Amino acid sequence: MSLKNTIDFLAHLRKINGFSGLSESGGASEPASRLTETTDFGANPGNLRMLSYAPEVGAKRIPLVVVLHGCTQTAAGYEVGTGWSSLAERYGFALLMPEQKRANNPNNCFNWFASEDIRRDHGEAGSIRQMVEHMTRHHGIDDARIYVTGLSAGGGMAAVMLATYPDVFAAGAVIAGLPYGVATNVRQALKEMRQSSPQSARALGDLVRHASSHRGPWPKLSVWHGTADRTVDSGNADALVRQWLDLNGLPEVPTEQGEVDGFPHQVWRNPRGEIAVESYTVTGMAHGTPLGRGDDEAYGVAGPYLLEAGISSSHLIAEFFGLTGRVVQRKTAVVKPAPKLESEADARAGTFRARPSSGRGQGRGRGLDVNAVITRALTAAGLMK
Repeated sequence: MSLKNTIDFLAHLRKINGFSGLSESGGASEPASRLTETTDFGANPGNLRMLSYAPEVGAKRIPLVVVLHGCTQTAAGYEVGTGWSSLAERYGFALLMPEQKRANNPNNCFNWFASEDIRRDHGEAGSIRQMVEHMTRHHGIDDARIYVTGLSAGGGMAAVMLATYPDVFAAGAVIAGLPYGVATNVRQALKEMRQSSPQSARALGDLVRHASSHRGPWPKLSVWHGTADRTVDSGNADALVRQWLDLNGLPEVPTEQGEVDGFPHQVWRNPRGEIAVESYTVTGMAHGTPLGRGDDEAYGVAGPYLLEAGISSSHLIAEFFGLTGRVVQRKTAVVKPAPKLESEADARAGTFRARPSSGRGQGRGRGLDVNAVITRALTAAGLMK
C-alpha cells in the first residue's frame, strides 16, 4: 500500500462513515457505514456479529448477497473498500456482512479451518445460516436468490457455506481462498496456505459431498486469485475449481477461455449450457480483492488487501450472480445549494466545507503549496487535527 492510497482509503471512510481512526479510548474504531447491526437474530453458536443493508426498492422479494471480510478487516471497512453497498443500492438487493470477533480469532479471521466451525448448524457456519434466515424473514428475501462471497479467510468461509448449505445458496464466489475441508486445524491451515492440497479431484469433491445430505444440483462458483499472492498459494484456486468440477461431473478442460479486462478467464458449462464454474486469474496481483470499474462506475476504494487492479471483482461477481440486469430507478433527491465560503480568506486558508466540486482547473494561476495540500489530506483522513 502506498501512503497516498492509505490516506485516500481513510479519507473515504471518514467522508462516508464518520470514521475518525481512533476511538475515545485510543484504540482503533470501526467505521459506521451503511450497515446496521442486529444483535438478536437467533442462535449464534459461532459468536459472530450480524451487520446488514437492505435498500428500499419497493420489490416484494429481493436477492441477498452474503459478503465475508478477510483477516484484520471489519465488515464496514470491507463494505466501503469493495463497494458492495453501492452495488446493492444500484441493483436492488440486500447485503449481509457477518463480522468476526477477536475473542474467536485474534487476527479477526473467520475460522474456515476449525472443525467445530465448518459443520452444518455448528459454530460460525451455523451463525451465518441463522443470519440468512433472519434476513429472509424480515427483509422479504427471495430464497431462490441467495449468494455468498468472501476474501481470503472469508473466501474459505464462503466455500464452507457453499459446501455445508448447498441447498441454501444459488451461487458463490471465492477470492484468494481455499477449497472446503482441506484443513481442520491451524497447522493444516498454514500448510495448505503455503502449498495447495495434492488431493485428487475426486477426494476434494468427496469433502463437499460428506458435508451435507445434499446430492445436487450444486451452487455455481466463481474463483478469483492473484498470481503474485504470497499469503495463499494460487494453486488453491486450481484445487477449488477441481473440487467443484468433480461435484458437477465436468472435465478439467474449460468450455471457454479468453480475457476479461485483460485478465485470463475460464468457463466450464454444464450439459444444459449453463455456467457451473468460472475462474479469473489476476496476473501480477498480490493477496487481496481486485478493484476496478464496472458499467462505467468505480466500485470501492483501495486499501489494505483492497487492490486497484483494473478489474472490478465486486461488479463481475454481482453480474455472475445475475444481479446486474436492471438498475433500480429511485426518486430524484432535491439537492440544496452548498454553502459558500464566508470569505476569500477562508478559501486561501483551505477551509474544508461540504460543497460539490468537479476537481478540474483548480489551483491554476497560483503556486501549489505542497505542505498545505499534505496537511489538508492528513486532516481529512483523520490522521491529524
